[in-house]
Amino acid sequence: MSAERIDGRAFAEGLRGRVAAAVPAFAQATGRNPGLAVVLVGEDPASQIYVRSKHKATLEAGMESFEHRLPDTTSQDELVALVEQLNADERVDGILVQLPLPKGVDDKAVIATIEPAKDVDGFHVVNAGKLAVGEDALVSCTPLGCLMLLKDRLSSLSGLEAVVVGRSNIVGKPMAQLLLRENCTVTIAHSRTSDLAAVVGRGDIVVAAVGQPELIKGAWLKPGAVVIDVGMNRLEGEGGKTRLLGDVEFATASEVASAITPVPGGVGPMTIAVLLRNTLVAASARAGLRPPEGL
Repeated sequence: MSAERIDGRAFAEGLRGRVAAAVPAFAQATGRNPGLAVVLVGEDPASQIYVRSKHKATLEAGMESFEHRLPDTTSQDELVALVEQLNADERVDGILVQLPLPKGVDDKAVIATIEPAKDVDGFHVVNAGKLAVGEDALVSCTPLGCLMLLKDRLSSLSGLEAVVVGRSNIVGKPMAQLLLRENCTVTIAHSRTSDLAAVVGRGDIVVAAVGQPELIKGAWLKPGAVVIDVGMNRLEGEGGKTRLLGDVEFATASEVASAITPVPGGVGPMTIAVLLRNTLVAASARAGLRPPEGL
């Protein structure tokens, strides 16, 4: 048995295309294009790459991109003041503060300042709480992207047993809530779960988001399981070359699973695509418009 590769790049490209196709109708109705503001503090190399990619994708979708690059000496009060300005800016529909923030800046306090209606990362406690109680909310981009890939592969998830390995506020917890909303039976496991292999082995769906390279082995999986690997672990290889590994041992998992996301090329491209989708949804809600269909 050889698992089918779930092509996140292709799905993300399609989603970005659907978002771009819906932007002109929004512009016609409101007289402006949706706007996304991204705030980057410091010189973290990975964050700079992400911000450049988000800027490029935003413009390609026909949206306005507002970049704010601040030195790592920026104080928490200064950052909060900028977020408050963006909250009041009618051109801005979505606000994303790139994490991690420099030492001495409380990311929770900064995120709490973001207007929930503009929280396109879905990190604000209001959006997290709405998701938990089943209300409409802006949902964290990565887990929502994972759900889209699962529904595209499986259509209905109702009645399936899902195991989410990882309990972060960014991926693990919202992923579990999304799966519950689809009528899955959900188990949240993590690196300290007793007999993790046995727990993973129950899953018709396994979402790995624990941040440990190749922690989950193919032998652990239920035959035919669908595996979504959120892990992005950079390891230094021979000659200084960097290897990117997921949280799942891809080679052995591919022999057991029915479908699996590769790393890279699986979940990663979905995050920016869903960010654009969230920005258009937030813009539509702020303008009193129904969100476009098919997103």
